[in-house]
Parts: sequence; C-alpha cells; structure tokens
Amino acid sequence: MAEREFGRGGPRVPVIGQGTWGIDAGPRDQAVAALRAGLDAGLTHIDTAEMYGGAEAIVGEAIAGRRDAVFLVSKVVPDHATRAGVVKACEASLGRLGTDRLDCYLLHWPGRHPLAETIAGFEDLKAAGKILAWGVSNCDVAELDEALRIAGPGVIACNQVLYHLGQRAIEHAVIPWCRANGVAVVGYSPFGSGSFPRPATTGGRVLAKVAARHRTTPYAVALAFLTRLEGVFTIPKTARADRAVENAAGAALVLDRDDLMAIDAAFPRGTQPRSLPML
Repeated sequence: MAEREFGRGGPRVPVIGQGTWGIDAGPRDQAVAALRAGLDAGLTHIDTAEMYGGAEAIVGEAIAGRRDAVFLVSKVVPDHATRAGVVKACEASLGRLGTDRLDCYLLHWPGRHPLAETIAGFEDLKAAGKILAWGVSNCDVAELDEALRIAGPGVIACNQVLYHLGQRAIEHAVIPWCRANGVAVVGYSPFGSGSFPRPATTGGRVLAKVAARHRTTPYAVALAFLTRLEGVFTIPKTARADRAVENAAGAALVLDRDDLMAIDAAFPRGTQPRSLPML
C-alpha cells in the first residue's frame, strides 16, 4: 500500500483511505464488514465525523481490537467549535468510537466561532493526549492563511476538501498552498457522490481504456489520478467489502504520462472559481 507523510513531520499514512459519510444508510453488519475488508487490504486511514449520524459507532465496531493499526480521523461541526465545545465534542466522538484518542481531529468547515478559539480547543486536546494532531476541512487559501497565522508553521496537519475528476478546483490554489506549507490535502467524495462518469460518456470511455491497459477498474484509475500529486490523499466511501478491496488497488497503480494526459484532457480542471466548492 502506497504511503506518504501526513503533514509536515507527520506519520506515514496510506494515500487511499476510507470515508464514512452515509455509511450508516444501509445494514450495519454490511458497513462493518466493508470497513474491515478495507483495513485488511491496507486502507487503514479511516475518516468520520460527529455529523455523520451513526457512522462513528460503526467505525468503532469495525476497528475494535485493531485500533493501533488505524489512522483515525473525526471532525467537529462549526456550531460546537468554541474552545470548550471542541473538547466536549471530541470526548463524545471518542466515546462513540470506543477509543481514547484520535490521530487527527478536524474543523468540519469554517463557522461563526473565532478560529483562534477552535485552535485553542484543539491544542487543549493535544496536551491531554486525546488527539495527536489537528487540521481543517473545506478551507480556501484565505482561511488557511488565517489558521497558519494563529497556529504557526508546521502545526496544521491537513485540509480536507472536495476533489474528484469533475471537480478539480483545488488544483489552482489550495493544493499549491498546502504543499508549500507542509499541509496534507485529503480529497473527499472522489467518485463525485453519484456522478462518476458513465461508460458511454467520453470520460467513461477514457477511464475504461486506461483501466483495461492496467487490468484494473475505472474507479482505481480515478483514485490513482487523484493521488498523483505529492501530499494528496483520498477517502472513498463504500459499504461493500468487494468495492473496498477494489479501491485499494488504486494505491498500487502507477499511471504513465499518456494515461495522465488522456485523463486530464477528458476531465479538464477548468478555471479557478470565486469560492471553494464543497458538499
């Protein structure tokens, strides 16, 4: 399983992990089995959030007995992101997850509470050993600049943002900023939340052709493309064990120059938007 450093001086983490948004929509035993299959295949980076309903409890069940092998991430909603609120929310997440610590804790998106308060709460949690690192999510360059000004260099572990073949806006400014400042980029919804290219479309045909050359799936090709840049990770979600194993194949896939050019032409990044896209 391909790994890279998660933030400046951080641990080495698999480039492909497992998302959990909506994983509680179907049978619980199926979701647990999918997460465990992903862990067995090397997808040991698991991302969840307090906002994801029952997902944290499902993750807790899936990682029971193997917590030390997992890089575990959760997120606090902005309404809870005061200094005291961050600590309370984290403790509740730890309870649902059945663990005493998170490897990384994120602000889910910027909200009404001052970022300095949120960061102070994160630092309180670090001092108590309840989180090992913290980061942000859905932050554009201006918000990243503010976080860097407050926290100082080398502290922000990651920025989790929307990133799939049809939405490459972060390549304009967010990824360059993060790479320059030693901040990992974690792309969520890499399959477009139901908008993955259909086989009959131009993009679908390109992905199928590349996949056939490498004897893999179009989904693995997409994941390999999205993690082609240093410092970038992705967290596909699936509630199917077989799909989790298929997703893991993307970490070992090396796309050549012709592959990258074909995919880039089929899914151009477009012009830089005025605001950062998010779900």
